[in-house]
Amino acid sequence: MIAIVILNWNGKQMLRQFLPSVVAHSAGEGEVIVADNGSDDGSAEMLREEFPTVRLLCLEQNFGFAEGYNVAFERLRQLMERGETPRYDYYLLLNSDVETTSGWLVPLREYMDAHPDCAACQPKIRACYARERFEYAGASGGYMDRDGYPFCRGRVFALAEEDRGQYDDVADIFWATGAALMVRPEDWHGNGALDGRFFAHNEEIDFCWRLRARGRRVVCIPQSVVFHVGGGTLPQDNPRKTYLNFRNNLTMLFKNLPDAQLRSVMRRRTLLDWVAALQFLAKGDVANMKAIMRARRDFKAWRKDFEADRQENLARTTVNDIPEIRHLSLIWNYYVRGRKRFSEL
Repeated sequence: MIAIVILNWNGKQMLRQFLPSVVAHSAGEGEVIVADNGSDDGSAEMLREEFPTVRLLCLEQNFGFAEGYNVAFERLRQLMERGETPRYDYYLLLNSDVETTSGWLVPLREYMDAHPDCAACQPKIRACYARERFEYAGASGGYMDRDGYPFCRGRVFALAEEDRGQYDDVADIFWATGAALMVRPEDWHGNGALDGRFFAHNEEIDFCWRLRARGRRVVCIPQSVVFHVGGGTLPQDNPRKTYLNFRNNLTMLFKNLPDAQLRSVMRRRTLLDWVAALQFLAKGDVANMKAIMRARRDFKAWRKDFEADRQENLARTTVNDIPEIRHLSLIWNYYVRGRKRFSEL
């Protein structure tokens, strides 16, 4: 049985639109659960009335994406221990703005059942409102360059390719998107789950980095397809999103990079972050420029709080050279060499 957990915060209309597909296409494979993050828009009341078969977990406040899932899955574990829920073989984190397709869970479950060395997986993610194109948040599986910039099979920076079946092979990846992430409970609870201090953004990459560094596999299974709206909470150019992405990405690098790489990567990132800030300033976008500066300042202020995490991660590392971290500069390839598709990198 798969626990399909949708985290909701004031997303009543989004649930009304997308939850029916999840319920219809998950019967017999998983239980649909909504963890409500302290909503005040009537989401819980609507779910009880319109979706009586969906299990509702009411969290007392908005914990954010990362900690919200941590709290939800800890409560599910307690319910399992008391025998008040089925014994879940897998957890599946699913965004509230995801439309599923018929049979979407079967390839995920079958692959995970057959490959115990695989800790987590994701389906292929296509855009809900441009259905022939990959969607930004995950596409056909995530990777990272040497400087910490994430990219995907089918999406490099903001350029999403048309899906022509070019990435339809099952592939080992560096990170699986939090929009639709299936993971074994023992890997979730045994590797620290998501870092709640991140609140949102980069938390699933940080989690998958821990899995890969500890010898566990993460894969994309494109035979399972879902459609994702994306940007439902914050649009791409929102300064709050810019802040969280830069702060959390730097923190993730500090937590996980080997000692031999940390100093050189952080030096390059200082330069590249300043370039990004100046680009925003040149466009007259002062808010996003300030968001980057604030993110760097706040990272420096709280970096010491992650020293114990860093030491634990390094101590538990068994794979030092992770092949899905590509030894290339995404910025150089994209902006200078004009290589804007995954297959060109």
